[in-house]
Amino acid sequence: MNEELGRLSQYESFADEFMDHAVDGFYNAHYDRPACLGLLGDVAGKRVLDAACGPGLYAGQLVQASASVVGFDQSARMVALARERVPSAEFRMHDLADPLDWLADSSFDLALCALALEYVDDRVGALRELRRVLEPNGALVISRQHPTADWLRHGGSYFDSRIIEETWSKGWHLRYWLTPLQQTCEEVFRAGFLIERLIEPQPAREAARLNPAEYELLQQAPGFLAMRLVPRP
Repeated sequence: MNEELGRLSQYESFADEFMDHAVDGFYNAHYDRPACLGLLGDVAGKRVLDAACGPGLYAGQLVQASASVVGFDQSARMVALARERVPSAEFRMHDLADPLDWLADSSFDLALCALALEYVDDRVGALRELRRVLEPNGALVISRQHPTADWLRHGGSYFDSRIIEETWSKGWHLRYWLTPLQQTCEEVFRAGFLIERLIEPQPAREAARLNPAEYELLQQAPGFLAMRLVPRP
């Protein structure tokens, strides 16, 4: 099962449902997207790679901020939705687990990989490819589920690296890796990056109207974390 985890187009069967959910969803629109876009900073005039772009929700905001965006996703339906949503960006079908052999070295100023690396078996390999396509002074922003939150939900040893299978929201069945924070940091280092910033975000204030209970919970304990990574010499 491990060898196939990164190959499964897990979101394909519910891509449209996910987009409807994520457009104004608590965790997507008011928690992860503001954190990731904030870490990317000023993108005006920048060339940005949106890895595992989903239905183009991050890409749309990047284009609105005057970035030039190229995105990819392993789900054909996600790519179609992204093209419909952001026609001025370039999207293609590609698996994050595979080499980015269609992209040249040092061809992007910035890259984003939001809530996706945990689905890939060889995360070091995927990160190395994202580093390769970045300019030497570029940056990659990644986000993931917070390992402490995952551990509290699933139990067992915090330090075990293991695959989790669970059903989310409206019956979406997913498989992903649960790994301790030190392993994520080690994978980042082995891929040739340094952590410039690491944040444990809190939801935007307007999220309180969507789900007051979740809003209060995330004021007390983290759900996600996000990092801004820079190539190390």
